Amino acid sequence: MKQVMIQSTVLVALVASGCASSESPRSKATLVDSVLFHPDRYPVGHWEKDDPSIEDAWFESSSGQKLNGWFVEARNPRAVVLYTEGNGGNITNRRDLLELYRDKLHASILIFDYEGYGRSEGSPSQGAILDDARAARRWLAKRADVRENEIVLVGNSLGGSVAVDLAAKDGASGLVLENTFASLAELTESHFGRVASKLVTPQLDSIAKIDEYHGPLLQTHGTKDTTVPFAQGQKLFEAANEPKKFVAIPDGGHDDGLTDEYVAELDKFLSSLPARVPRTE
Repeated sequence: MKQVMIQSTVLVALVASGCASSESPRSKATLVDSVLFHPDRYPVGHWEKDDPSIEDAWFESSSGQKLNGWFVEARNPRAVVLYTEGNGGNITNRRDLLELYRDKLHASILIFDYEGYGRSEGSPSQGAILDDARAARRWLAKRADVRENEIVLVGNSLGGSVAVDLAAKDGASGLVLENTFASLAELTESHFGRVASKLVTPQLDSIAKIDEYHGPLLQTHGTKDTTVPFAQGQKLFEAANEPKKFVAIPDGGHDDGLTDEYVAELDKFLSSLPARVPRTE
């Protein structure tokens, strides 16, 4: 699954933007966003659903943009998972996750596209993707008949900051972070220096938020990740509350596939979570 993070041209874009934005969380896309996000819009990707059990999910953001995702339901699921993707491609790049979670991990899962990705309308921005994820979680809670804070949040790369935001503000049954950064500003500084980092908005500042989450955490990071340095993942993990576990992937890069070791730990993590209780309301 291809993940594209900040390119070298981001420094030019940041300087051109002049200063950090003070707009509301639901702000319009900025020049920084135009460099940060790399969506593949429909029809790019393999959209034919070979598996008839894959359900199209359609829902709206708070601004009225129609968003799209794919949902699969496990038989007697032990968990309901919302997966927040990275900044490149679209859900067709993550379709293998549907089978993994349903058939091997015995969990129902929704993967979805942020605004401007795949079939989702609109244009991505740092504020928009946080709002998009809340809309996706509302749809999933209703579809799976669970409360929103009973959903397991799994965030990959940029999506890890989205998952942290949801968990910190609203809670979650469990939080899983894969190759994610402590903050977008710190990531920018590690690549392009302090001046550039001062021009990044604080919306994707996970290390400032994760202390507000008090549930179970599983975090993994490749030791040879050159896109999001391993130290970034470690720093975020150290700031998190217990219970938590960190799985280092020796020689792992940013875009490497899921290792057997990590999948085994993910299986254990899901098994350790409280059993789902059907809603009575």
